[in-house]
Amino acid sequence: MKLQGKVALVTGGGRGIGRGIALALAAEGADVAIVETDVVDNPYNQYGTRQINGYQAAQNVVKEIQAMGRRAIAIQADVTKWDQVQAMVQKTVKEFGRIDISVHNAGVINVTPVEEMSEEAYDLVMDVNVKGVFLCCKAVIPQMKKQGGGKIINTASIGGKNAFPTLAHYCASKFAVVGFTNGLAKELAKDNITVNAICPGIVRTAMWDLLADAWKQPGETVEQSWQRHLETLIPQGRAQTPADMGALAVFFATNDNVTGQAFNIDGGVELH
Repeated sequence: MKLQGKVALVTGGGRGIGRGIALALAAEGADVAIVETDVVDNPYNQYGTRQINGYQAAQNVVKEIQAMGRRAIAIQADVTKWDQVQAMVQKTVKEFGRIDISVHNAGVINVTPVEEMSEEAYDLVMDVNVKGVFLCCKAVIPQMKKQGGGKIINTASIGGKNAFPTLAHYCASKFAVVGFTNGLAKELAKDNITVNAICPGIVRTAMWDLLADAWKQPGETVEQSWQRHLETLIPQGRAQTPADMGALAVFFATNDNVTGQAFNIDGGVELH
């Protein structure tokens, strides 16, 4: 196992891409802390409600990882709140003694033209997707320096390289993650800490269910919209999976000389 004896922390690890990453790291031998929250500040997210029940989902992933023979814990924390992010790191270190891999995957989306967008909708996306990454990195860096190194992995998006209409704010947040990742990688290069970003393509999660619904053509069902986007956007003609993102996380977690990168896993998505 490539990560035997290592400890990973994964925010947004209860469902979708985060779950795929957590399971992939555990399969390679890592013990994992899964960070989620049950409530967010406002309903402008892919679930359409403040009550998102993420911590409950995290507890289920903990059971899956324990069944693999690895140690795992669920931690409830809002990544936009500095005191909770600090406590998240402290709890992980108290339980496992260290943090070798820190994956900052928590993210939200809403679909709104800029002209119609509320400040609340904008603020939630920027707070979780950008400020959340910043706070998690800030909190984990001292621990990694104390240990003599570590791996930071941020989740961006193909929307962080090429934007979509009605997602200007979301794409801005992911462009920010790509730039932040590159800059931080250069800051920490001498500290044996690598910083990289995963840029998922089209993965069937709650986010893409929302997009398929919002981008339906007249007379289309959500499923028909989903299939149309697969066929028109992805040259390979198949969706990406959470397990694909987990494989890239393992790659970043096991390579010492890859840093400052933002890798697409998107089946060759064609964006115009």
